[in-house]
Amino acid sequence: MPTDFLSLGIRTELNEILKDLGVRTPTPVQVQAIPVLLSGKDVVAQAQTGTGKTFAFLLPILERVNGNKPNIQALIITPTRELALQITTEVNKLAFKVNANVLATYGGQDVDRQVKKLKGSIHIVVGTPGRILDLIRRRTLNLSELKMLVLDEADQMLHMGFLPDVEQIIKQTSPKRQTMLFSATIPSSIRSLARRYMKNPVDIQTESKRITLDEIKQVVIATTDRTKQDTLFKLLDDFRPYLALIFCRTKRRTASLNKALLEHGYLSDELHGDLSQAKREQVMKRFREAKLQILVATDVAARGLDVEGITHVFNYDTPQDVESYIHRIGRTGRAGEKGLAITLATQYDGASIKLIEKGIGMSIETKGTLASEKYAKTNKPKVQGYKGQQDKAKQTDPSKRRRKQPDSQGEKPAKEQRRSQLSKPDSYKKSNQQPKKQDQSDNRRSNRDPRKSNQAQNRKL
Repeated sequence: MPTDFLSLGIRTELNEILKDLGVRTPTPVQVQAIPVLLSGKDVVAQAQTGTGKTFAFLLPILERVNGNKPNIQALIITPTRELALQITTEVNKLAFKVNANVLATYGGQDVDRQVKKLKGSIHIVVGTPGRILDLIRRRTLNLSELKMLVLDEADQMLHMGFLPDVEQIIKQTSPKRQTMLFSATIPSSIRSLARRYMKNPVDIQTESKRITLDEIKQVVIATTDRTKQDTLFKLLDDFRPYLALIFCRTKRRTASLNKALLEHGYLSDELHGDLSQAKREQVMKRFREAKLQILVATDVAARGLDVEGITHVFNYDTPQDVESYIHRIGRTGRAGEKGLAITLATQYDGASIKLIEKGIGMSIETKGTLASEKYAKTNKPKVQGYKGQQDKAKQTDPSKRRRKQPDSQGEKPAKEQRRSQLSKPDSYKKSNQQPKKQDQSDNRRSNRDPRKSNQAQNRKL
């Protein structure tokens, strides 16, 4: 297996940038896909998020794009705005080496500004189906000389109803184009799309499910609909996560849970399709900078979300299929770090949990039982592991955390106590107006390296 990108055919200049980014060894999907794509062949690649698939198609594009020609040579279609922005960020880290200009286009942006940019020299366009089709119909996006087309997260575009738009876009491209299709799953509709619009594509599959889950401790907590929120709050208080991602099934439940979290003093925000683009970008910026500790999101809004440092994922609503489950919990346990994924399940979720276990090929530790609502309600399980993430929270600036003044009795309001527990490092607590004594064992615990603490607690689980 090749140990660097040079042996895969990637030029030295790009390889040096990859090293600076900490990308040194190709992943399995990159090893399989890059040589085939550099040869000009079409590819259908089945690969999960987090396997390196983005560079698997970006690097061949950058190798083949001609910066001296002013036309659009590559189009990357994604299901969500967040994923379009993420890919654009990645390609811009490398594109300057080949004199390529990149444009991200998606709903919520100023159309006139995008039209103006398209009149210039743009080589690579990254965008969502709706906005791309809109620009084509305005006759401002010319794909007649397109050399490379990427359909990323194709199964999600199917689930979101974008395939008709995608087909309309494909029909506007050159028949001589090279097509690259990347998807976590390949259902019959995606296979049919590939047969209609691709030329003898090479099939690539990677065993990514186990790779995605290797560094993630998975636990199911039995609860009830009535006690689920309190169970979540207790888990947040126990684990004190550095960054936590909470998944809900609908936009309404996402907004409702975030409201409850804020009312109880947690540093949280929400991410779903009803937010304006400006608000979505603002939320993601705060989360990446750890100014938020909790992000409540829907599956669609968080598709392709890649944030370093997520220590905990909570499935507030149980996912209905294994692909969604893998995508959700794959947001943690990255880059060699440990992660903890907790699913809050009621007695009605037992069948879904069994399907997930079958899909990932392993049993998930369950605290409590899903068979009886009464049992789940009266036997609140205790989970150990990944506690002490407040040590890692010391990296954030305590002065940026909002804090209420103590009341006349010298006690903090309940909301503020919870906010302080989650977000204030131990060193900051000492500077409070009424500091609490801390014994030596607590000091030793606060000085531990958070990674070692995670690993030690993981063994307890």
